[in-house]
Amino acid sequence: MKFLKKYIRKYGKLFSAAVIFLTFEALCDLLQPTIMSKIIDVGVAQRDMEYVLKMGGLMLLITALGAISASARNVVSSIVSQNFGAELRSDLFRKIQTLSFKNIDKFDRASLVTRLTNDVNQVQVFVNGLMRIFVKAPLLCVGGLIMATRLNPHLAVVLAVVVPIVGVLIVLNMRIGFPFFTRVQKALDRVNGVMREYLSGVRVVKAFNRFDYEVEKFNKANEEFQSTSIRATRVMAVFSPVIMLTMNFGIVAVLWLGGLGVSHGQMQVGHIIAFTNYMTQILFSLMMISMVFNMFVRAKASAERIDEVFSQENDITWKDSSEEVSNRKGRIDFEHVFFSYEGTSGQSVLKNISFTCLPGEMVGIIGSTGSGKSSLVELIPRFYDVSSGLIKVDGEDIRNIEPKRLREKIAIVPQKTILFSGTVMDNIKWGKEAAAMEEIERAAIMAEAHDFISKSPEGYHTRLGQGGVNFSGGQKQRVSIARALVRKPEILILDDSTSAVDAATEAKIKESLKKYANGLTCLLIAQRITSVIDADKIIVLDDGEIAGVGKHEELMKNCKVYQEIFQSQVGKEVHENVTAKATNGTE
Repeated sequence: MKFLKKYIRKYGKLFSAAVIFLTFEALCDLLQPTIMSKIIDVGVAQRDMEYVLKMGGLMLLITALGAISASARNVVSSIVSQNFGAELRSDLFRKIQTLSFKNIDKFDRASLVTRLTNDVNQVQVFVNGLMRIFVKAPLLCVGGLIMATRLNPHLAVVLAVVVPIVGVLIVLNMRIGFPFFTRVQKALDRVNGVMREYLSGVRVVKAFNRFDYEVEKFNKANEEFQSTSIRATRVMAVFSPVIMLTMNFGIVAVLWLGGLGVSHGQMQVGHIIAFTNYMTQILFSLMMISMVFNMFVRAKASAERIDEVFSQENDITWKDSSEEVSNRKGRIDFEHVFFSYEGTSGQSVLKNISFTCLPGEMVGIIGSTGSGKSSLVELIPRFYDVSSGLIKVDGEDIRNIEPKRLREKIAIVPQKTILFSGTVMDNIKWGKEAAAMEEIERAAIMAEAHDFISKSPEGYHTRLGQGGVNFSGGQKQRVSIARALVRKPEILILDDSTSAVDAATEAKIKESLKKYANGLTCLLIAQRITSVIDADKIIVLDDGEIAGVGKHEELMKNCKVYQEIFQSQVGKEVHENVTAKATNGTE
């Protein structure tokens, strides 16, 4: 995995130190059966107590050194694994933040959460295990084989048969198990997705008493996760008993052959005991190696999912000249723009869009649901790139502007109001982190939010529940508008952001914008025709195409789509009154 190279370079030395301690610990473990065989065959057989005490002391010293090495290894491995996990999680989060909407749309949101938490944890656990038992197991296995062969070459024939069989079983274990654990992680994605969807729509669920449906949907995803996990565990669980059985047959063979050798005077009892201990160590190490491969399979599946995110190349590039081309701040030009989302078989959401917004204009954008209004304004801050055509801001192609510099010119109030946990002041400061209290209050006044904020028990220090649950829909929209206004942008985009506000309050907000917006270009997307009727320019979209551009009076004469929207929303009986008000407002 390419993403691991950075961490290997950074933590390689500490990792090596942990492995050195681990190697020394393994050597201490390997020496003990040989020393014990000498105690039995020399000290006990010859009744030499001095030799027994001397070798027993050596055995205790080696055990103590092994314990010290194990403690040092535990400390180092914990430091490395915890730092690695925290940094990987942080880097993955930063990578997700840098991705464009097009990149992020390739992943399910719940899947990104799983990759950021469970998958990172799987890799972290494996790295921690590498510095603990995972490296020690092969050292014990190889070391045990060498020591056992040196001790008694005749009994080593048993190992020559048993070890290859166990090796084949471990390889089969890995090859069969990997696809299962990939499916387990995907099933966990679905569980997280159902839970995330429920929590985001809990009010709707309660309002319609759909508890049983949600429980059934969660149970279905949960049972799928359960059954997938059981199948994976069952496949992996078959191998451990088979490996254990094979090794136990090996120990039985050693004891049988050793017994024959002792009875014929060809072997010593100490050698048999030591060889049995080495067999036990080899059995333990092979079992651990089997477990290592189980963990490796899970970690590999998780690492590949993490690598999918890291390997995403941001499709937004630019050639930033860092020069302001035009002094007319807030000008927007669309020139023959076509746009389609990835995975829609080339079906264009926007087709041949061309228009100009001059600085200081309030431009209304209206059209039926699905006509492409939100898609159009998402192209301006370059959340997505056009399929063809050109968009200019201040006379400069937005593909030649660094996204950060481009977005500093723009403030957006999205269609779906998003507020963050914290105080009202914290949320408004999202628009401008260094905003003074005077600027915050001024923005709130323009957004018609100051009155209800001031009446709250703690004013601007009132804490918001998650998503602003303690505010109404209209109040949340006004706080969002204040957050955009405090930024003092060149371009303000209001994406149907007054839908929950009454008509009188909406009129006051627009009046404040006209006073405040000296040179500010305001794009106002609306479903209600009364929201845009007094705009300097109205763009009418129909099925991704511009059906008309102009003021209300012009569109009522020349644009059939606009006439149909007006008739359906306002009605013939008030046509004359509304037209008269709009005419008076422009005089």
